[in-house]
Amino acid sequence: QVQLVESGGGLVQAGGSLRLSCASSGSIFSINAMGWYRQAPGKERELVALITSGGSTTYAESVTGRFTITRDNAKNTVLLQMNSLKPEDTAVYYCKANGVRVLGGIVRRDYWGQGTQVIVSS
Repeated sequence: QVQLVESGGGLVQAGGSLRLSCASSGSIFSINAMGWYRQAPGKERELVALITSGGSTTYAESVTGRFTITRDNAKNTVLLQMNSLKPEDTAVYYCKANGVRVLGGIVRRDYWGQGTQVIVSS
């Protein structure tokens, strides 16, 4: 069983910083990509940042230049450094692992974490 656990959310003032961490556990052989998504009240879940196993990154336009995603392939963890936070960044942030292959397995599947709340006050 693969599990993703996020941490690092909280309340911060506008202009401040937070670092989110996502740790995966289970008999993981490999993960294609890991990413962060967010969902604000009344809105659809959206991609924030994505990083492949090779280190290629993709960012939402709204966070480009402020957020940085990094990944430790050996530990199957992913971090999201969020700087210059704005009130519109307030949301529940979810970690996602794309294309997870477990030890001894063949089929790849995706997994989600439970989410961590980020609140940015103005």
